[in-house]
Amino acid sequence: MKLLIKIFKNLTFWVLIAITAGVLIGHYFPETGVQLQPLGSYFISIIKLFINPIIFVTIVTGICGMDSLKRVGRVGGKAFIYFEVLTTLALLIGLLVAHVIQPGKGIDTSSIDSNNIKQYNGNVSISWLDFFRENTTIQVLILSIILGIILSQLNNKQKYLKPIYIASKYIFKGLHIVMIFAPIGALGGMAYTIGKYGVATLIPLAKLMLSVYITMALFILVILGGVLWYYKISIFSFLNYIRNELLIVLGTSSSEAALPSLMEKLEHMGCHKSVVGLVVPTGYSFNLDGTSIYLSMAALFLAQIFSVDLTINQMLLIVGVLMVTSKGAAGVTGSGFVILASTLGAVKVIPLEGLALLLGVDRFMSEARAITNFIGNGVAAIFISKNEKMFDQSRMYKAFNMHKEINPIKEHEITSTKQSSEVSVSSQ
Repeated sequence: MKLLIKIFKNLTFWVLIAITAGVLIGHYFPETGVQLQPLGSYFISIIKLFINPIIFVTIVTGICGMDSLKRVGRVGGKAFIYFEVLTTLALLIGLLVAHVIQPGKGIDTSSIDSNNIKQYNGNVSISWLDFFRENTTIQVLILSIILGIILSQLNNKQKYLKPIYIASKYIFKGLHIVMIFAPIGALGGMAYTIGKYGVATLIPLAKLMLSVYITMALFILVILGGVLWYYKISIFSFLNYIRNELLIVLGTSSSEAALPSLMEKLEHMGCHKSVVGLVVPTGYSFNLDGTSIYLSMAALFLAQIFSVDLTINQMLLIVGVLMVTSKGAAGVTGSGFVILASTLGAVKVIPLEGLALLLGVDRFMSEARAITNFIGNGVAAIFISKNEKMFDQSRMYKAFNMHKEINPIKEHEITSTKQSSEVSVSSQ
């Protein structure tokens, strides 16, 4: 009986039930599935309301808790170097796997409807000015860093930090309440995807999808797992720790849906506040491992279906263009196609019409991209924290062990207690 009660209180159980129900509804009642889209989109919209406040309180209090401003700059510098190395590696791995497996060989191009991609035929350039102007997350990030630096230099900084700590406590309480409705968001997102696009659309491009999923799985286990293994942390323990968030990302096809919860869990497992605040939001725009793998594989896939034999220089050009455009278009609706269109336009040897083939399966691969991006940013925060010696190993062991028995109510109590203690310490 106790086991049943524990299962029914577990968020993972309900999200899994919701995803399964979403698949069945979308498959057998596609019209109903499409009509359930608001459940997923509204949930994501509500979660987005928490992202910027959480970034603000985390970075401001984190920077004020650092021993020097030099460390702030060092953390930022290491983060950007890490992002560039990992995303470049992801691009190269995507190209290599696509070159070996050749998922585009033998694909029938007669069904291509160029009318479907007219919206990507025009201006596909990426404006960095628009990126910074429209990306509120980056704006809040910069503002929080500036305010954190100013407050850290004040003698009576605790006077100003106390209200921020109190606000942080209630922001996370609100987040926990919203996360109770995560299964409803996952149900809506999955039902809409299956209902609108249908499983039948996967068959013609099954080889590409399988290649993308396998490549991303290997990237997570081997590359990201290797990064954690360097610091004697198991990738499997980490994945188990964030399993609720991974299922939410799977159900909604959006890493934003679990971003605030990831930041909280990283801090709870021992990462320093400031590292989490600096690395995770920045990584959301600049550390897109899953997107990088998908884009490089998709570009080579399109070259293969049109029998375009790319030279080494052209492949390197693709990597070079994607290194820039994949970051500049972060957070833009339909950015995957904008980035691909921009890349194909730069290489000038792959027909742009091939994008129409990807329209039907792109949504099904967005889950893999979002999950890989999500895990990649979590690993980045752990790596930088460990590298800067700003990681509490004992808290990690406690978090990993406790999570085996954790439920949403207990997790709420744990976090609230932790934040309350921070408020009392900061006010002394």
